[in-house]
Amino acid sequence: MPSAAATYAPRRARQGARRNRSGRPAARVRWDRLGRIAMLAVLVALVYLYVSAGAHLLSSWKQARRDNAAVATMELEHQTLVRAHNALSSPGNLEIQASQLGMVRPGERTYVVSNLPRN
Repeated sequence: MPSAAATYAPRRARQGARRNRSGRPAARVRWDRLGRIAMLAVLVALVYLYVSAGAHLLSSWKQARRDNAAVATMELEHQTLVRAHNALSSPGNLEIQASQLGMVRPGERTYVVSNLPRN
């Protein structure tokens, strides 16, 4: 009759290591290593996501600065153009430009002076 220790011994211990066709012991899955590798892969993925988000944030910030500078330049140009428009569309300036083009108001007499001496 076998002893009690031999009866309750794990099945693998009684049978010995499993062997594949070539006679070598069969490879066993090392779950602790597989778990570590999986955790490392997740960590690498998280680091990649954080770095890519940071790079995108930096790129957006630089683009916003460039856009703000362009807007400031355009606002300055707009102010210059508004001043020029106001100066050119004043009534006095319009009369001067019209007289240079030979225009007259209704009812106004025009005089042409010719044969003036040269200075």
